[in-house]
Amino acid sequence: FNRGNQAAGTQRQALAGSIAAFATHLVARPDERPDAMLSRIAHKHASLGVTAEQYGIVHEHLFAAIVDVLGEAVTPEVAAAWDEVYWLMANALIAIEKRLYEERGGGGGGWREWKVVARVEETADVVTFRLRPADGRPVPDFRAGQYVSVQVELPDGARQIRQYSLSAAPGSPLRQFSVKRVHGGPTPDGEVSSHLHARVRVGDRLRLSAPYGDLVLDTTDVPLLLASAGIGVTPMAAMLAHLADTGHGGRVIVVHGDRSPADHALRADHEAYAAKLADAARHFWYEEGASGDDRAGLVDLTGIDVPQGTRAYLCGPLPFMRAVRAQLIGKGVAPADIHYEVFGPDLWPARER
Repeated sequence: FNRGNQAAGTQRQALAGSIAAFATHLVARPDERPDAMLSRIAHKHASLGVTAEQYGIVHEHLFAAIVDVLGEAVTPEVAAAWDEVYWLMANALIAIEKRLYEERGGGGGGWREWKVVARVEETADVVTFRLRPADGRPVPDFRAGQYVSVQVELPDGARQIRQYSLSAAPGSPLRQFSVKRVHGGPTPDGEVSSHLHARVRVGDRLRLSAPYGDLVLDTTDVPLLLASAGIGVTPMAAMLAHLADTGHGGRVIVVHGDRSPADHALRADHEAYAAKLADAARHFWYEEGASGDDRAGLVDLTGIDVPQGTRAYLCGPLPFMRAVRAQLIGKGVAPADIHYEVFGPDLWPARER
């Protein structure tokens, strides 16, 4: 697990929150499963190589913690009810993860060793890595919007895993992902992002999982809106590249917000791919340094024409996604047509609302 998220408490918040959300859904809609939430969790677990046996370990320690915190409030009836909820959710996840592993030819996350063949400094804090399989075997394809897990060994010997969205179009013989160096502020800087920035160079090797992730582009003939902020640009860049490569002819609205043009990673790709599309409009907002067609301030869709039936994809900080989602709903976009990706523990189950 992510040591930073564990220290900050977000890992356990996400675990408790997902179980509580599952239980709430069971009570409100007993004949339905919260499939969107389960799918997102299962993809993340599969990218880590989580096994069915590990659910028993989590159960043991989770329920010991519940008893320790709540004490006598955990009656046999309460314990039995939450035990049932846990295993209903766990067994659903185990089944989904089994299917995901089978689709990729086996269990364990599909880990392979890859060699770094290019390193591009996109901005002061974002580096793009391009890698080729070290064993020379074919590269499994992926769907635009998916991510891989990257495993590194840190100087203290700890092995840590992070997920990074693939930032190029499917069909390439390489894997490309872009890493933003996480500055912790009052908390420690990001361990893995700092390690990749400081130590990984062309010729080095990294262990990557098979591609996973359920934020995938559906190119059914409806208008599309791709909205990102900061490093959330990465899955959107892959989606936009795929649309350009396949000659997509439908309406596409590209929205991005950042601190400044200099902080906008993959901006050249953003502009080039949008320019290749037959019916695309791109709108960039910057908190400082906006010029020309750029807009100043935070993303504001007030003046943007969003056609009825638009399918939207969002990625970026939670406040950004909450704001954009609310604006889209205000413009008539159905909540079910707004899809999102959270980098890190998901503390925002918007798709179940």
